[in-house]
Amino acid sequence: MDVVALRPWGSAFFNLVKDHAEVFTQLPAAVHRGAVEAYIQTASHRGLTPAELEMLVSPWLEAGQSAFYRQIAQADERYTQEVEDRLDAIYEPVHIIWGTEDTWIPADRARRLHELIPHSTLTEVDDAGHIIQLDAPNQLSADLTDWLSRTEHRAGPHEK
Repeated sequence: MDVVALRPWGSAFFNLVKDHAEVFTQLPAAVHRGAVEAYIQTASHRGLTPAELEMLVSPWLEAGQSAFYRQIAQADERYTQEVEDRLDAIYEPVHIIWGTEDTWIPADRARRLHELIPHSTLTEVDDAGHIIQLDAPNQLSADLTDWLSRTEHRAGPHEK
């Protein structure tokens, strides 16, 4: 679901933080909270309830502040490249689900990923952003249930 699997990735905010993580770790707690809330809200197309926003933001507050910026600073597309070049070797069933309104990782990545993984299937979820599980939980559940009920294990070349 809206996975970081193909380059390029990273929003403008993500790249700003990546380049200046040491500055962001020094933000006052209230400013940090505002930045994280604003950033996370952009992951949803329909909008987050206060409870959903708090659930997603709270791990990144207080002791989580430095971890939030550190994980962005450590992100490196070379690891994605290593995987990207091997996607055609996947033999297990793969179902890709993507929000058509994902502003974090645009839906064109879903279509490219689908082309690169043999035998994969793709569902694009209308009116959903990066966090489909909150934007369209019923459609996500129905799609996964349908796919799982139709999917059989496929033996790859490494299996007998």
